[in-house]
Amino acid sequence: MEARSTQTLSSLTPVGRTRSLVLEIGRRIAADVTSGRLLPGERLPTEQELMAKLGVSRTVIREAVATLRAEGLIATRQGIGSFVAALPTQALFRIQPGQSETLSDALHIMELRTAVETEAAGLAAERATREQRRAIREALVAIDAAIDRGEAAIAEDFSLHAAITDATGNPQFRRFLDFLGRFIIPRASVRIRALNLRAYLMTFQQEHRAIVEAIDARSVDQAQYAMREHLVKSRERYRSLAPNGQDGE
Repeated sequence: MEARSTQTLSSLTPVGRTRSLVLEIGRRIAADVTSGRLLPGERLPTEQELMAKLGVSRTVIREAVATLRAEGLIATRQGIGSFVAALPTQALFRIQPGQSETLSDALHIMELRTAVETEAAGLAAERATREQRRAIREALVAIDAAIDRGEAAIAEDFSLHAAITDATGNPQFRRFLDFLGRFIIPRASVRIRALNLRAYLMTFQQEHRAIVEAIDARSVDQAQYAMREHLVKSRERYRSLAPNGQDGE
């Protein structure tokens, strides 16, 4: 199906300075899908069109589309473009854009993750193939590289946790992570006080490293312990870093 005129879509007006351009653009496109302004099977405007109309970079557009693809709203056809999914997964359990913007929202999601990902880490330690362990290590290295570039390593962080769920041998763990989407990384959507970003990221990267080492050693108990410690400590860090009064907003 050929895309209709993009002039009628609410997503195609310039985006101002927001705390998260990726989140804002993802929300706008998702709204066009759920409202019916973009119908199942319709092609999204090209990257160039979106860049010109929204006034953002190609990287921002790609991140927003990747998030919507992980959430089941968008499907990409190689060499053709991105399309609204034929059966958008609106009825499935997942975290909707805008549902993880406050501290309390983020903490609720992290509590849920702790229950699921602690078990996933143990299963990964028990079941991971050589190739899956390599993929986990490569995801860890990718976070280091992003930190060295001065980036927040949001996509790389998600990729590490996804690689661990892939190594469980149970595809439902990865589906669970995809249903939550990239909002599992709170710094992608929750505003926190100014801080030394590199030092902050290196702290949780040490925790990531402990998880990966336990999986490599095939230590089920240690992998579960390391994952739980990481997520529990992450919750405490976000509580301490969030602006006063945000957690109830």
